[in-house]
Amino acid sequence: MKNDLILETTSVTKNFFGDKSSGVNNITVFIPEGKITAIVGESGSGKTTLLKLLSGIMKPDAGDVLFKGKPLPVRTAHLTAAHTAITMVSQDNTGMDAGGSVWDNVGRGLPTEDANYKIQKVTQALTLLGIYEIRDQAFGKLSGGEKQRVSMAKALINRPEVLMLDEPFNQVDAAYRESLQHDIRNIVKNSGVTVILVSHDPAELLSMADELIVIKEGEIVEYGAPEELYHNPKLLYTAKILVSCSELSTQQARVCGIKSKRATIVIYAEHISITAIGVGPKWIVKQVLFKGFFEELIIERDEVILRVINYARRKYAVGSKVGISIKKYYEFGRWLS
Repeated sequence: MKNDLILETTSVTKNFFGDKSSGVNNITVFIPEGKITAIVGESGSGKTTLLKLLSGIMKPDAGDVLFKGKPLPVRTAHLTAAHTAITMVSQDNTGMDAGGSVWDNVGRGLPTEDANYKIQKVTQALTLLGIYEIRDQAFGKLSGGEKQRVSMAKALINRPEVLMLDEPFNQVDAAYRESLQHDIRNIVKNSGVTVILVSHDPAELLSMADELIVIKEGEIVEYGAPEELYHNPKLLYTAKILVSCSELSTQQARVCGIKSKRATIVIYAEHISITAIGVGPKWIVKQVLFKGFFEELIIERDEVILRVINYARRKYAVGSKVGISIKKYYEFGRWLS
């Protein structure tokens, strides 16, 4: 795997104002070339700090950042070839001119001596992101999704080897996110660029990332393929951040008919099925949350609350009595004697 890495860190630490609870601590990560790696975690967990260290924007207090096996120096007024190979798109579209056209923003920084070259490069970049038709519009008047596409086109115009995206879907309408995610995957497939992105909402990343790095309080706690982490989380933190689930104590688990061996039980909403009431325990539907083609039911029994995915929309009203079947659950925390 070492030969396939484009970026890596070894025991990297970066704190702020002498506070060891800030930034990141003793982090070692491996970024595979030509893949999409997503960094996920709660707000303030150190995601953006890690991204800036990997790009050379920040200098670590300790440890090393390597690009293709060689130390990556901090960015200064004199950029190295490694720095030009790594570009970042921030969520606030830093460096873009709100009054300038899409064409001018994307082409800014290209050499002006060869007009045909500039036209070719800008046209390619705009076409790659599907925004050629808005080339004459002012950047400041675009939607959030369009601004992200323009910023990405500008970042990709000189064919970088690594594209870093900080919360790329944060200001993007829900209807626009899926197409933007599709574009990012196509860019990786067609150009071979390595993408590293940060998000506080991992649900957006499960379908597009090749690798997930889960960060908590400045430390990497899990790393692997999205499907593996989703179905086999080693930590409670990972399960809670990736999935809509119910977290129960051992006493609460008994209400669900579960005799646990560990202190904390997690049940994914998708692993609970609604059944006929029959002679089993009855649960009360407390809320019905519309989710489009399905509903999420909040059900309660003996002060225990569960979330349930329900595809038979409008079948159960608030106050309905239902039975449940639990197909799978996860156990975390200390072992019980």
